[in-house]
Amino acid sequence: MHDPDPYSTPPYGEPGPWAPAPPVQHPAATPAHGTAVSAPTTPPPAAPTAPLSAPTAPLPAAMAHAPAPVPSAPAPHVPGPAPAPHVPASAPAPAAHVPAPTAPAPEGSDPWGRYDPWAGGSAKEQAPVREPLQQTGAGVPTEQQRKRSARRILFAWTLVVALFSAGVGGAAGAYVQREGFGDDVRLPQAGSVPAGRAPDSVAGIAARALPSVVTLHVRGADEAGTGTGFVLDAEGHILTNNHVVEPAGTGGEISVTFSSGDTVKAKVVGRDSGYDLAVVQVRGVHGLTPLPLGNSDDVEVGDPVVAIGAPFDLANTVTSGIISAKERPITAGGEKSDGSDVSYVDALQTDAPINPGNSGGPLLDSRAQVIGINSAIRSAGSGSEADGGQAGSIGLGFAIPVNQAKRVAEELINDGHATHPVIGVTLDMGYTGDGARIDSKSASGGSAVTRGGPGERAGLKAGDVITEAGGERVHTGQELIVKIRAHRPGDRLRLTVERDGIEREVSLVLGASEQN
Repeated sequence: MHDPDPYSTPPYGEPGPWAPAPPVQHPAATPAHGTAVSAPTTPPPAAPTAPLSAPTAPLPAAMAHAPAPVPSAPAPHVPGPAPAPHVPASAPAPAAHVPAPTAPAPEGSDPWGRYDPWAGGSAKEQAPVREPLQQTGAGVPTEQQRKRSARRILFAWTLVVALFSAGVGGAAGAYVQREGFGDDVRLPQAGSVPAGRAPDSVAGIAARALPSVVTLHVRGADEAGTGTGFVLDAEGHILTNNHVVEPAGTGGEISVTFSSGDTVKAKVVGRDSGYDLAVVQVRGVHGLTPLPLGNSDDVEVGDPVVAIGAPFDLANTVTSGIISAKERPITAGGEKSDGSDVSYVDALQTDAPINPGNSGGPLLDSRAQVIGINSAIRSAGSGSEADGGQAGSIGLGFAIPVNQAKRVAEELINDGHATHPVIGVTLDMGYTGDGARIDSKSASGGSAVTRGGPGERAGLKAGDVITEAGGERVHTGQELIVKIRAHRPGDRLRLTVERDGIEREVSLVLGASEQN
């Protein structure tokens, strides 16, 4: 088929002009060992074309009818003239053959694919140590690095979402706390002292206190009534008497009217019949000004006082007087057969006119501070039922000391109920002698001295007569209860006890009870 190869060019198989040529290596600067090198891109050589007018040499006879081979690689250079194939002038130029793209071999399957002849070592020695080729020359992050990066991104987003949620929640909570839910009412600030009036005058006291005093209208299923209260704090808590809100029961309605004339609904937060105190709360009211609380222990007989309330539903009524007496043991209520609605008060007595409707209102000192809560009056008689009249003031009014009211109000707001100090004994309320006698048995038929209670630990027994409490004389069982209620649970109280005609002193720590 062809002449023997005169050049004998091993080792490329059968000699011939169409044998594939070896890859051409071009020396270049060799990078450091292990550095990725981008493969050089060499434009494909243009196929030589013969001019149509050029003379052509005849093909060998043996190849005249053979199909033209498709070159897959450049032919080896052979010295001497090469015979040119005959191309007829009228025939179209043969199309250049473009080899079909082939899929790259898997990494590591061809050790010659990334072999660097200018680097040390054979192809197999270089293959396992070279990094994957990158256009930037940077190494590929490991799986652990990618996980750490993902965790950092997740943590950052979680922190952003948490901060945003906290900000939104805080803003919403502050808005709800400030705005509340309900009627939108804005109250005037505490009034200034009128020109030409002294701050401790009745006019000066009234101007500062009236914006904080409210009138309560209570309606229940079978009863309705009017009372007074005053603002305790900016959250809308209002202190009043238990007997003022009691007609509302559990399904009644309570409305609160401020000195500005604005009226809003209120709900009971807690109440206690033993102290005759209750706390209600209003919502959505702006500009609330709490009345400052004074110290009822510092009050002296003869001190000037001012009472504010709504006697006979005449709102914003101001009266004045003095402190007539201190530590008046009074009881109120008692309509229930078990006596659970009886209130015991170690009261401040005043001659400032107090009438029905004043209940729950503030009794103020000369600095416009609350020293008592007006709760009861003593009257000479009652009005005619025919004209619906009520008994009026004869100058004997009684107020709950603010020190006692403050402790009870705090417990009602925080816990919904108040605790009562007790000595752990049952008193004989029918005893007519001087002092308070311990009964022979309890209301349930058991021992009159509670087992493990303060009285038993102090050595009290049934039949003992208590004649003094805290150094003050006690004449009746009601007076003893009033003296005990003037203290807090946990206080230490000294009692004088008479047994078999012999008096002795005992000391005990008051217990606590949630019952009246």
